[in-house]
Amino acid sequence: MPAFDLTELLSSLRLGQRRATDVVAQALDQAATPACAQAYCLLQGDGARTAALATDQALDAAAQAGKNAVPPTAALLGVPISIKDLYDVSGEVTTAGSSVLAGTPVATADAVAVARLRRAGAVFTGRTQMSEFAFSGVGINPHQGTPANPALAALGRPGRIPGGSTSGGAASVACGAAWATLGSDTGGSLRIPAALHGLVGYKCSQPLTPADGSIALAPSLDTVGAITLSVRDAVLLHEVLADRRVVLTRKPLQQRRAAVVKPLFQDQLDASVRASWEAALEQLRRNGLTITDIDLPELAELPALTANGGITAAEAWAGHYARLANHAAEYDPRVVTRIRRGEAIDAVTLAALHLARRDWITRVQARLQSFDVVLSPTVPIEAPAIADLVASDDEFFRVNALLLRNPSVVNLFDGCAISLPCQAPGDLPVGLMLWAGNGADDELLDCALAVETALAQANA
Repeated sequence: MPAFDLTELLSSLRLGQRRATDVVAQALDQAATPACAQAYCLLQGDGARTAALATDQALDAAAQAGKNAVPPTAALLGVPISIKDLYDVSGEVTTAGSSVLAGTPVATADAVAVARLRRAGAVFTGRTQMSEFAFSGVGINPHQGTPANPALAALGRPGRIPGGSTSGGAASVACGAAWATLGSDTGGSLRIPAALHGLVGYKCSQPLTPADGSIALAPSLDTVGAITLSVRDAVLLHEVLADRRVVLTRKPLQQRRAAVVKPLFQDQLDASVRASWEAALEQLRRNGLTITDIDLPELAELPALTANGGITAAEAWAGHYARLANHAAEYDPRVVTRIRRGEAIDAVTLAALHLARRDWITRVQARLQSFDVVLSPTVPIEAPAIADLVASDDEFFRVNALLLRNPSVVNLFDGCAISLPCQAPGDLPVGLMLWAGNGADDELLDCALAVETALAQANA
């Protein structure tokens, strides 16, 4: 866990040790640095400063009245948060990273997720860059620019991909231009960029966070969530976005059982990923976590369940075919290629896929029922150079498939998952993914807090 995260920031604001205007000014300064270039497609500096000033005035008034706490609904009072360009913000145009939507009317109301953040007192710093229509785990955007991964640049690896589709959001948090970002996850779009930046990305059980007011990719899979600096920040953001209280039992690792699936999830690991992954498992064992290697033969059915892009491509095609008829040339050609795969999936085939998915979920749940969580590397590879993927379609699609491979299994499983950093200080970012079945969110977050603490002890 970082020494100073959003939770610590909130404490310092409420105690009067920091001013929201100063915090927001620092975030906006960071947004203007080269490290944060292309992270934002729209920076809302004036609006953020005005909101921060109102926050300070409210805190001053409460202090003068002798009150010791802000209202409970103001859970994020004064915190700079960025918004993925997938969500409606009243008075702004939502483009989903696409030039096709640039001329559409401004939103007349906030998306539900945005409204909940606003109600909680968050200060919006602006709209962040993303893969066009959220359909890529790489994060490259040929229309509006691609944010280079600032976490890797700080380690001497400039020009690396940010991961997608919440690319600019992750970059904004990594470079200090926001303390959390609102994103989405259809096949890993929160967890992939979080892993590549050394951040925390949490994909909750899909029904918990409403997607109203966002641009859909695949409604059966799209999940609203956030990228944060720590697991406890992830808990806080989830409570706001889901409008629910997370129940934490603080069950120790010694009383938990974790499964590790060897086939697929551990294939083709880069050396740095494997080293951090294996070191993390060893540290968790030393802290008393029971870890069991298991087979998951149901993974052999994935090619059939995802043929021609599966449910994601079919639902993306349904959402885009009318627009593609007149505007295909304005799309990212690689996005068009992936969307058009869904054209081969007719209504009968899609209905059969949904039935097969439900049966598959039931059988996987039975296989995992004796475990608290499953552990996996979030992604198997280091972030490659942006230039290499821009230059080659073959390399782009190879990398995209590798990045999506592990996290997308959880989306198909209709589960919940969290990626947290597991590398040693100074090493390249590597994500450790904890995942479980639908509805196991509180237990998953509880376990993730214990895992984060155990890994921090190893790096102290």
